[in-house]
Amino acid sequence: MSKEKRNLIIAGVLIGAVSVALVALGNPKNMGFCIACFIRDIAGATKLHSAAVVQYVRPEIIGLVLGAWIISMATGEFKSRGGSSPMLRFIIGAFVMIGALVFLGCPFRMILRLAGGDLNALVALFGFIAGIACGCFFLSRGFSLGRYYKQNSLEGHALPAVNILLLVLLIAVPSVFAFSEKGPGSMHAAILISLAAGLIVGILAQKTRLCMVGGIRDIILVKDYTLIFGFIFIFVAALIGNLITGNFKLGFEGQPVAQTAHLWNFLGMFIVGLGSSMLGGCPLRQLILAGEGNSDSAVAVLGMFTGAAVAHNFKLVGNATENGPNTYGKVAVIAIIIILLAIAAVRTFKEEK
Repeated sequence: MSKEKRNLIIAGVLIGAVSVALVALGNPKNMGFCIACFIRDIAGATKLHSAAVVQYVRPEIIGLVLGAWIISMATGEFKSRGGSSPMLRFIIGAFVMIGALVFLGCPFRMILRLAGGDLNALVALFGFIAGIACGCFFLSRGFSLGRYYKQNSLEGHALPAVNILLLVLLIAVPSVFAFSEKGPGSMHAAILISLAAGLIVGILAQKTRLCMVGGIRDIILVKDYTLIFGFIFIFVAALIGNLITGNFKLGFEGQPVAQTAHLWNFLGMFIVGLGSSMLGGCPLRQLILAGEGNSDSAVAVLGMFTGAAVAHNFKLVGNATENGPNTYGKVAVIAIIIILLAIAAVRTFKEEK
């Protein structure tokens, strides 16, 4: 077994255990860690949207960015770089977030939902793989958002600095934020525990290049199964943890913060798979790269925050109570898929000429 594969297995087990522990300590079930849900909650806490049940400054996101920042600085891997198609990255990041919120979770939460027995996430997994396969079609024909360039160090440190400011305000002046009194936003572990969990996952993800999109992309394009080991063992560790803690429930119905609208679960995660392939990594990977100094990824992350605000302000999200997105959400999903395919085609075939 290669050192890289062994490290991914160890990281996967630890991250899966951390996710189960966060649920036991207060986070919503099947949501020990969810990049999309947590960014959405922070967007709500900073009053970018007014959905009262999903407003909280999630320290896990802050920890992810700072963990990647600290370890990359310590090991000399921090590099301030960017400048390739910033507006397209911003838009694609927003679209990825909207797709994730139609499904009600990012790729990370999709695996945790599967580990909790939620079979709706299995449908979403098929959509996710289909989206990545579609992205690979364009990647194999030369799709690119352009090369990045070396930038002033302040560019690379900007997003970590914003996260430090968020943490200081959360601890010192929490009254500036909105906080949910009920719903998923009201369920959370203690601040320092959540921050520590984020730091751990951020460091592990940075050192192992953990990325589910990258893992599936590598299988499709070069038959390399290495990267996917991390998420396989996140699933295994979370499954064992859920069985031990009694949080495993197999089936489609009655799952926490989930819907059985199979078509829209599939298409929502198709958007995430396709958009993330175009960006070069899943939402988790974008946060880690941003912590390493990649301003392109930082722009994509800002797009995700905007996407979360748009999704809730215009009611495009999935709905567990009504079993799926409303008409506006369904139209948005179809429109986003068409736009992403158009961007991919233009940046592939037009560039060839």
